[in-house]
Amino acid sequence: MERVTLRIPKQQIEEVEQMVETGQFPNRSEAIRSAVREMINENDGEADSRRRNHNWAKV
Repeated sequence: MERVTLRIPKQQIEEVEQMVETGQFPNRSEAIRSAVREMINENDGEADSRRRNHNWAKV
């Protein structure tokens, strides 16, 4: 795994911490990894949709 350093507003970190405290995630890193996975999966789904709906030129 690679280490990434990023800046996140304090309020967002507090919300992530709350998710960790309530047991939704084991730690902040896993919460952030989960968010990144979700974003990638969502983006992949949108790309698939664009490919299926692509209108090719008819000659």
